[in-house]
Formats: sequence, C-alpha cells, structure tokens
Amino acid sequence: MGAGAAPRLRSLIDCRLIIVTGKGGCGKTTVATALALAAAETGKRVALAETGHDEHCPQLIDPTAPAVGYQGRELRPGLEVLHIRPFDALVEYLGLQIGMQALVERGLRQPAFQQLLAAAPGWRELITLGKVYYMESLQRDARRPEYDLIIVDAPASGHGLTFLDVPRVVQSAIRSGPLRRNAGNVEALILDPGRTRLLPVSLAEELPVNETVELIDRISEQVGVPIDRAVMNRVAPSPYGDANDARQLETRLAELGDDADATACDVLPAPDVMAQCCAWRRERFELGARYVEQLATRTSLPLFEVRDRLEGIEGPDTLLEIGRQLLGTTPNGRDAGE
Repeated sequence: MGAGAAPRLRSLIDCRLIIVTGKGGCGKTTVATALALAAAETGKRVALAETGHDEHCPQLIDPTAPAVGYQGRELRPGLEVLHIRPFDALVEYLGLQIGMQALVERGLRQPAFQQLLAAAPGWRELITLGKVYYMESLQRDARRPEYDLIIVDAPASGHGLTFLDVPRVVQSAIRSGPLRRNAGNVEALILDPGRTRLLPVSLAEELPVNETVELIDRISEQVGVPIDRAVMNRVAPSPYGDANDARQLETRLAELGDDADATACDVLPAPDVMAQCCAWRRERFELGARYVEQLATRTSLPLFEVRDRLEGIEGPDTLLEIGRQLLGTTPNGRDAGE
C-alpha cells in the first residue's frame, strides 16, 4: 500500500448517504449489500436502494426473498431494501406536487407521454437522485430521521458521471422554478462532505483500475462529490507466504520430474503440473498487487481490500464479514479479510 502508517479515516457510515459505483462486474452490488448488512448490525436504520434495471440485492441477503419493488421491504431488522425505478419515482414526485397520484399515473402512462419520456435526456438520473433526496429528508419523528443511513447501489462507472452531474446540468439550463430548486437541493446533498460519500469499487485488473482512476478524476474535477477512499474487490491473497518461498516450492516441485515416489499417490497430479499451478497462483497474486499499488498511487486514496474467495459468496454471513471489514477506519494491507 505504500510506505508509512496507513491513514485513519472517519467511519464510512459516519454520514447520511453512501453512493457505491464501479465498473460493471467489479462487485459494487455485493459491496453495497455488505455495507448495508454491517451498518444495520450497528443499530442504524438503513435503506439500501438499488437503481439498476433488475433487482439483485434482496437475493444476496435472502436467496428466497421475493422482489421488494419500489415500495421496498424490511429484509433484516433495521434494513429496508427497495428498487428505485425512475417511472415510479416520477409518479410519486408529481403526485406529491399535485396531490392526485392516481390521476398523475394514468396521465403518465399515455403513449404520447411515454414517447416524450423516452426521448428526454437526464430525467431518469435526476428523478432517481430526487427520490434519494426525499428519503434522506424523511423524519420518523421530530428528533429522528426515517433512515440513519441510505446506501445507493448506483449505475456502473461508465454512467456514473452522468448520474451525479445531472443536478448541475439542470441548474445551468433552467433559471428558476421548482425543477431548478429541487435540482439544487439534490446537488447540495451529494456535494456535502458531512452527509455524503462516493465509494468507487474496482478490481485488481488493468481495465477496472483505469476506469476507476478516470471516474475519480472526472468526479473530482467536474462534480465534486466527496471521495475519501476506494475499495479493491477480489484481491488475490498471497498463496505461500512471501514470493521467495513460492519460487522455492515451484523449483523443488519441478526438480522432482516424474519421480516414482513423488507420483505414487494417484490423488496428486505430476510434480511439474503442481509446479505450474503454484506459479500461476503466485503470478496472479503479484499481478494483482501491482494493480493495487497502481490504484493507490494514481488516486492518492486509501484502499480497502476485499480478499478473493475461491468458495465465492456463501450467503449473508460472508457479506456481513466483508461489510464489517469495510466499516473499519484503517485501510487494509495485503490479505485483508482473511
């Protein structure tokens, strides 16, 4: 991770809103769900909002869970999961403004209006963020908010900049009125370092690292959403101690060749095959370590590493373990999560 002591950070959940993004396939949905489970375990009232086309978070928490839909449902004590669909959010918003939600929905379902919506750029992103803003402003009573923490499984990084930049674009295009005012409220929320964090998730591979660096640079320069750390997911653990130990093992195995004593056990492959397997594991670890170092160096951000698990994610208990790790205040070193 670089020389010197790892910096100590504020707890990731010491805020009101966490927006999780990353290149498709990097595990951002897994990270968002793990954080939600761990945050709820601390006693917080948590809302986990999924924004993709399909639902995935509920099945990670409970493989038997039916769809939660736009209204959402509590899947664990203190953890509510919902699926923010832009059309439903638009119906809700206009219904609240006009006061006749059923009439609004019938009007919005007219084919002409559907065609207009399909052609209008940016409304899906703005209305989705507007729903998040609305959730953040809800109060359970005069002293407590409805949700202590909202975690958003945001669009993949290829779409992430557009998603976060829409409030600014709307304000620059509209001089006055409720739309400009609401866009300003949304922007104030996502730019407030006391309330919001953007959490990029990457893999220790070339394309995800490059895309994550580009996203962080562009968000910092063009949008300004607070970013104080990143997650490197599925980091290969060191397989045999240090690199010298691994190379010595590979050499000794290769030297055995087809020795009859070494291959007497039918369960084991030939020594040269085992040597190649050992070399592959070591090289994968070393390559991943270089990409971890690249991301840390190119972004100057502390990295929290999640170890790659050969057994995969074995249900919510594994996610909870990952979430607890990510809630720490000191970035992980090698083999984090083991």
